[in-house]
Amino acid sequence: MISIEHISKRFPGVLALADVTLAIAAGELHAVVGENGAGKSTLMKILSGVITDYEGELRLRDKLVHFLGTHDAEAAGISIIHQELNLVEQLSAAANIFLGREKRKFLGFRDDRAMEKAAGELLVQLECHVSPRQLVRELRVGDQQLIEIAKALSLETDILIMDEPTSALTESEVARLFRVIDRLRQRGVTILYISHKMDEVFRLADRITVLRDGRLVKTLPRKDTNAREVTHLMVGREIESVDLGGQRQPGEVVLEVRNLSLPWTGHARAWRLRDISFQLRRREILGIAGLMGAGRTELLECLFGSSPELPQGRILLDGQEVKFTHPAEARRAGVALVTEDRKRLGLFAQMTVGANITICTLAETVRAGLLSRRRERRLAESIVSKLNVRTSGIESAITSLSGGNQQKTIIGRWLLTKPKVLLLDDPTRGVDVGAKAELYRLMNTLCGEGLGIIVTSSELPELLTLCDRILVLCEGRLTGEFTRQEATEQRIMEAATQRSS
Repeated sequence: MISIEHISKRFPGVLALADVTLAIAAGELHAVVGENGAGKSTLMKILSGVITDYEGELRLRDKLVHFLGTHDAEAAGISIIHQELNLVEQLSAAANIFLGREKRKFLGFRDDRAMEKAAGELLVQLECHVSPRQLVRELRVGDQQLIEIAKALSLETDILIMDEPTSALTESEVARLFRVIDRLRQRGVTILYISHKMDEVFRLADRITVLRDGRLVKTLPRKDTNAREVTHLMVGREIESVDLGGQRQPGEVVLEVRNLSLPWTGHARAWRLRDISFQLRRREILGIAGLMGAGRTELLECLFGSSPELPQGRILLDGQEVKFTHPAEARRAGVALVTEDRKRLGLFAQMTVGANITICTLAETVRAGLLSRRRERRLAESIVSKLNVRTSGIESAITSLSGGNQQKTIIGRWLLTKPKVLLLDDPTRGVDVGAKAELYRLMNTLCGEGLGIIVTSSELPELLTLCDRILVLCEGRLTGEFTRQEATEQRIMEAATQRSS
C-alpha cells in the first residue's frame, strides 16, 4: 500500500530522518515507535502532506507521489490525527469535522443541518456524547481528541495515521477507540499507529517499526517480539526501572484547601467541583486521579486563578488565605501550573526555546530598565542543562523540539519562578518511556528540594509510582484518599466510578 524509499529530512541543526526505507502492507495496523525526537511524527507529516520538502521517494499503491499539501494527501485517501490537536476553537464540533468540505444546499448555501446530522452519526460511532453544535473551546482535551478522530473518519480514508491518539483519553475512552479501530480494520483500512504505550502497541499492531535518532532500526512482527526488546531497540539500552529512593518525609503544610466548590452555570449538575478539602505538604507529591470530566483540571485551575468562574471556599498558602483572580497573582505568590494542553496553553509557538523558558522571569534580567540578553541567556541555558533539554541551542524555534522536550521547557520556565507549589496537569502526556523516567526523577528531586507538587494523570501506574498520597475525584466530588501503601489500581478505579449523591 505504501512504500517509503530512502526518505531524509533535515531541519536547522537537526537531522530528523536519515535514509528511512519502509513498506506498509494493505489492511495492516503498523505501529511506529521510538523516543521523542526519533522522527516518527516527521515521517507521518511527510506521508500526510504536512511536510512537502524532503529527500527520497514516496509511493502509494505502486505509484510515485509527492503531496503538495494535506488536501493532496486526503484526495489520495490518507488522513492524519495529529498528537497536537488542530481544531478551530471558535467553531462547533460539526463545523470542525467538515471544515473545508462543508455540505451545501442546492444554491450553494451551507447546509448546517446536514453537517450536524452527519457529525452526530460519526460521534455516535465513537460513543461520544457531545452535541455537534457545541463549540470546541468548551470541550476538554479528551473530547477534542475524539472530534479529531471523527474528522478523519468523515473522510472515509483508505489509510489512517494516528499520532498518539490516546494521549488525552481515559481508560474507558481508550477502550471505545479500540473498538472503533477494530471496526475500521474489518473495513480494510490501513492504519499507521504511533504510540509510546507498549500495551497499546502489542494489543493492536500486526508489525512494529522502531525508529531511533531519525533512523530505522528494525521492523518486527508483533508475534515475534516483546515489549522489553522493543524498548531496548528504541533507546539503545535497557530501560531501567524507576527507583525514586525510599519513602519521602513530608514537611509542614504549604497548601490547604477547605470546602472548595466551582459553579457550573447553566449545567444540570450545577457544580464542576463540590466541597473539596485537602492539604499538601512540602516535600510531598499529591496525585489527583479520576475519569474524564471528574474535575482534575478544574481543580488545578482553581488553585492557579484560571478557572472559568470564581471558586467558592478557602485556599490557604503558607497559612495565609489567598483569592487568585488571575494566574499572575498565583505566580507572584509562588504557585505554578504546567497545563495538560501543551500546544494551546503552554507554548509560544513563534518564539525561541530560550524565550519560552524566560518569559515569566524577564524582570530578573533587567538592568537599569533594559533587558540584559546575557542574563536571559544564562537563565535559559541553566534550565536546558538542568533538565537535559535536547535542542541545537536556545535560539532554536520551540516548534523544532519533540513533544517531550517542549514539556521540559515549560516545566523549566516555571522552575525559574521559584514556586512553593508546582501543579502538573498530566505532565507526561505524549512523552516516551525514557523521557518519562527523566521527568519522574526530576519531580522527585524537586520534591526533595522542598517543593509541594500536585500531579494529575490518566495513567494510574504513573500515580502509583510517583505519589505519596492519591486523591480520587468523581463528578467533581472527592470520593477517595489513599496513602502510597493503601493505593491500588482497583481501589482507585472503584472510587473513581462512585456516583455522587
